[in-house]
Amino acid sequence: MKPRRTLIAGSVRLLAGVITLGLMISCHSRGLVCLTADCEPFALQGSLSGLVGSGLVLENNLQGPGVGFSGPLANGTPVVFGAGFLNAPYNLTIQAQPRSPAQTCVIENGSGPAGNTQVTNIVVTCTTNPPRFAYVANRSSNDVSAYTVDPATGVLAALAGSPFPAGNLPVAIAVDQTGHFVYVVNQMDATLSAFNIDRDSGALTEVSGSPFATGLSPTSVAIDPSSSFVYVANGGDASLSAYAITAASGSLTAITGSPYAVGHSPSCVAVDAVGNYVYVTNKADGTMSAFSIQVGVGSLMATLASPFTVGDAPQAVVSDPSADFIFQVNAVSNTLLGLAGIGSGAPIETGDSPYPTGTTPYSIAMDPLGRFIYVANRGSNDISVFELDKGGLLDVLAAAPFAAGTEPSSVAVEPTGKFTYVVNTGSDTVSAYAILAPSGALSPISGSPFATGTQPAAIAISD
Repeated sequence: MKPRRTLIAGSVRLLAGVITLGLMISCHSRGLVCLTADCEPFALQGSLSGLVGSGLVLENNLQGPGVGFSGPLANGTPVVFGAGFLNAPYNLTIQAQPRSPAQTCVIENGSGPAGNTQVTNIVVTCTTNPPRFAYVANRSSNDVSAYTVDPATGVLAALAGSPFPAGNLPVAIAVDQTGHFVYVVNQMDATLSAFNIDRDSGALTEVSGSPFATGLSPTSVAIDPSSSFVYVANGGDASLSAYAITAASGSLTAITGSPYAVGHSPSCVAVDAVGNYVYVTNKADGTMSAFSIQVGVGSLMATLASPFTVGDAPQAVVSDPSADFIFQVNAVSNTLLGLAGIGSGAPIETGDSPYPTGTTPYSIAMDPLGRFIYVANRGSNDISVFELDKGGLLDVLAAAPFAAGTEPSSVAVEPTGKFTYVVNTGSDTVSAYAILAPSGALSPISGSPFATGTQPAAIAISD
């Protein structure tokens, strides 16, 4: 019987003649442990296509840091991705995606059971991420500021042609999941402006038929995850307007049955992360309205418990990625409420809810993996941060709160979860922060804060 052995990742050798000039491998001292008494080390082989950035790192069975690669490479370049053992299962995963430019790589045939043959059919394909843009609705200058988002640093740079004109008193903004359309609530006009996004430049052009009529004094807008429906909360007539999106153009058509009744002075509308429910915070009566979404149609039906009491002046609400929990801030009691079980019946508070925030919490956002919650506190000019566990419990981040500008009124996390942005209504700026791993703490980005229009009210970031 052969002795148990350990393979150090630094001893992995590239097969002779299979790597083209331009590929760089960085191996590290941590490695893989053979878990059987008679196993032998072997190479995890295959091809790599599309890599032009640097910093791609792959590992086997989470025993990294693994093997690193940098481009550019010819498509189909044969490579060794790491090491495994005969008679031991393997699971090749991406530990870090490429950067400069930012790319997303996916693995095919990356895992398998214990066996006694070499692995040669692994395929890794990388694609360059499309440009990402940030849009800010400016309530007093009646326009939308537009920026490119640097994928490596998070720095914002104003687009050519920015700002773009909107209606009177734009107070809320949303970008659809495909990154093709922007919708802006114009409170004084009682309309919703719709824009096409140029996917190369980020420039905005108004959709044919825009602006579209809403209810009185609209306050908030949300788009479902499938980019099929738009929902607008109307503060002046206690209603919720619903629209279907025409995928080719971004134009809107009112959904049959719209508008729907909600509580008094609705302040925020949100769709859960999987597109099953719509939530509306009703500021004047301290309640939340909840609706189920009819699949493929977008029409709404109130849940059995709707509306239900939540807190004093509920201001904003967000769902976790699994849609198991929602979290809502109360602007007068300075608290964050965690709730579960809303769709199935009466909501149940989670953990030690409600949790204290800063003064006058006004906006709430969550990172895309559901690890951290960020709350913009308009009264105390700062950002509260909470860490979320799988059971819906929250822990206040010890380093929080983090300083913002004057009257921070809207917070957003960009889709990769690397950066957070906060618009400051009182100082006409947007503050930008890097999210530090693994803590979720915020670190100001170089050049922050960035100038906006007059009295910025809301921010949205394209995917």
